[in-house]
Amino acid sequence: MDRRKFLSNLGTPVVAACAVCMGACSKSNSSGSGGGSANFTVDLSSQLLGVGSSLVSNGVIIVRLATGNVPASFSAVQVNCTHEGTAINYNAASNQFICPNHGSTFTTSGAVTLGPANRNLKQYTISISGNTMTVVG
Repeated sequence: MDRRKFLSNLGTPVVAACAVCMGACSKSNSSGSGGGSANFTVDLSSQLLGVGSSLVSNGVIIVRLATGNVPASFSAVQVNCTHEGTAINYNAASNQFICPNHGSTFTTSGAVTLGPANRNLKQYTISISGNTMTVVG
């Protein structure tokens, strides 16, 4: 078989396989358009007990900012940095979210304070009933 015929026979399956692979390997939320939708609960009797503690669930990072089980004592933002989609961390000492990849920083409400990220993190709504926190957004 000549090279041209071989490549034409091989072309369609290879292109299809590459398209599937590229879709599967793409970064989620790397466009920074938001963290997607969330609707889940957190048991405050066993999680987020101390000021500065955090947890990640459903693409959201939740942080306890103060004592008391009221919404103002917590922050919930998308976990993926709006620059390249890397998971951010909370730094209690500086009271900010930090991207370990390129150093972008964000306030506890998700506003960019230092780039290279140039879009804010999506902030989620928190409600609390008893010891149950609900995160929606």
